[in-house]
Amino acid sequence: MAGILLVNVAVAQSNVFTVTNPDFTLSPHTGMTKKHWKDAAMYLLKGAFSYVHSLDDPMQFPKQPGKSYPRTPAQVPTEKLEGLCRTLFIAAPLLKDNPSLSLNGIAVADYYRHQIALLVDSNAATFIKHRAINGGPHQNLVEFGALSMSLVVAPEVLWEPLTPATKNALAATMLSYADGPTVPSNWKFFNIFVLSFFKDKGYAVNEKLLMEYLDKSLAHYRGDGWYNDNPAYDYYSMWAFQMYGMLWSEYLGRKYYPAYAKQFIAHFSDLKNTYPNMFSRNGEMIMWGRSISYRIASMIPMPLMGFLKDPSINYGWMRRISSGVMLQFLQHPEFLKDEVPTLGFYGVFEPAVQSYSCRGSVYWMGKAFFALLIPDDNPFWTAKENEGAWENTFKPNQVYNQLQDTAHILVTNYTNIGASEVRAWCHVKAIGANEPFRASENYNRLSYNSAFPWQADSSNGTVAMNYVIRNAKEEWEPLRLFTYQQFKEGMYYRTAVQETHNRTRFQLTDMPLPNGILRADYISSDTIANIRLGHYALPQVAGKTISETRRKVKGYEVLIIDNGVYQLALVNVQGWANMEVRKAVGMHPQASNSSVINAATQIPAAEDGRWLVSLMLWKKSGDVFSNDELFPFKNLSITGVRLSAMLKQGQDGEKAMLQVVADRQ
Repeated sequence: MAGILLVNVAVAQSNVFTVTNPDFTLSPHTGMTKKHWKDAAMYLLKGAFSYVHSLDDPMQFPKQPGKSYPRTPAQVPTEKLEGLCRTLFIAAPLLKDNPSLSLNGIAVADYYRHQIALLVDSNAATFIKHRAINGGPHQNLVEFGALSMSLVVAPEVLWEPLTPATKNALAATMLSYADGPTVPSNWKFFNIFVLSFFKDKGYAVNEKLLMEYLDKSLAHYRGDGWYNDNPAYDYYSMWAFQMYGMLWSEYLGRKYYPAYAKQFIAHFSDLKNTYPNMFSRNGEMIMWGRSISYRIASMIPMPLMGFLKDPSINYGWMRRISSGVMLQFLQHPEFLKDEVPTLGFYGVFEPAVQSYSCRGSVYWMGKAFFALLIPDDNPFWTAKENEGAWENTFKPNQVYNQLQDTAHILVTNYTNIGASEVRAWCHVKAIGANEPFRASENYNRLSYNSAFPWQADSSNGTVAMNYVIRNAKEEWEPLRLFTYQQFKEGMYYRTAVQETHNRTRFQLTDMPLPNGILRADYISSDTIANIRLGHYALPQVAGKTISETRRKVKGYEVLIIDNGVYQLALVNVQGWANMEVRKAVGMHPQASNSSVINAATQIPAAEDGRWLVSLMLWKKSGDVFSNDELFPFKNLSITGVRLSAMLKQGQDGEKAMLQVVADRQ
């Protein structure tokens, strides 16, 4: 598939998903139809069932070395519960279509009903105890919320055949978690789904608490399709909130709480104008935020737009994005290991793993297959696949910005390489943090790009798409405490401070250009500050080396690296003492070996401030940078705290004016 970079791997083709008999008439870009989505679901579910040889075998998979759980025997029952409930996301839509489905010699419906019954069998190894009377939020609540979603969409297969005793015991156990405390985030939906499902089945539930959690979930909405996941924004805070709200409204809310359903559906409708632009022309998602190993689930809002039946929605584009995300991962040779998806992005990538995940956690991506609930004759499935704005609106050699103002998120589309980029909130301290991943590379990059997945920081100061400062402990500390200021005239303004020394301050200005980013940053400190800035990183493609080229353009130093797929250039416009290519091992999600251009300098103590100006540019390999691209200024003036420049941008000539006045602090 175009756009996917395969690096340093040699895996048999049988390990990747194949689109059999593609339909390039209906889907000219991917060949995928609803039938192929079912094939993809079967591809994933077959791998999971390779570990099931009898009805008693749990959905338990090989632990991936690293920070993932289980780390103690007490966590094993929850690990097994995750495997059961999360693989069921894939199985439930398939069973709704084919209740007699069999895999690895096991009747799939019988297996899940048997395993669900074991959850309330005190003699079973997978038995789940009731929440303690004073017990707090627990991972079991998450998994029971997941289970309730599958029970909601396929009750005729998963719920109705259960014995009355099992139903009552299951209700008691699940409600013990749902009728209780939760985490002030998207977790409230787990309570909501359990409470709503059992209400629908005639059980007495705590409706006061249910409506309280509905109100609080709606209060997370910020506009433009975005919910805030307390505290962050990321793919998950978009697709999870929106999927839960729409699914609940469609299956339960319209029936029992129409006013709430109306609000969730209205919020869901907002995303059609924003969310699709966060995917590349090929439909690839950006590597950004926590729980990135859920991968393909990021596209589930697009299929669920089918419930809206809105003629203003380009359903062919929505399916092109969704199928593109599917193929981005299912056709990558490192996606599976031991027939189970890895914890990571493409393959195993420990820097992107959170400690709350186990190997079975990855099947949260199975929510993508709720798309199969959309009827065959829905426009999501019947519209001809197309590239939407990329072919209808966006013009070559241009850059398009869309500010999602209430969330302060800037989405940028680069037509020359078909990539999308995001800049978003990050303001979480790492020191003493309960969830340190919120201050990590998952969130603290200056920007995230679909063509250039983020590289983890090295202890030696090698950094990609962020600043690092040498702190008092002689450690390289990345920026993570950013504050949004404004987006004006094509420029995205933020301030930032060093966490361990807040008198080292950054005034950051990003200006996206057709082939990259102009950075005009003003740094001040009351002590000597050794700082580094990194471009995006490039993985080493199998069989090739990453070349390095130095040029001088109008007296300005340029450093270029090229991996045979993309080339990246860093131009020292103002303030940097040196630039160099730094190599990293085990820090990039696409390859063991990678390279990144870093610039470095020292900021003197007690100085009012210093301008650091750079151009971070890119092109596809083989497309030579012109001098005008490497130095796109008609004029450039830096006087004290004032920087001004006239840029030649794209085919429209001299249309971009950059004026920044730094604030002496």
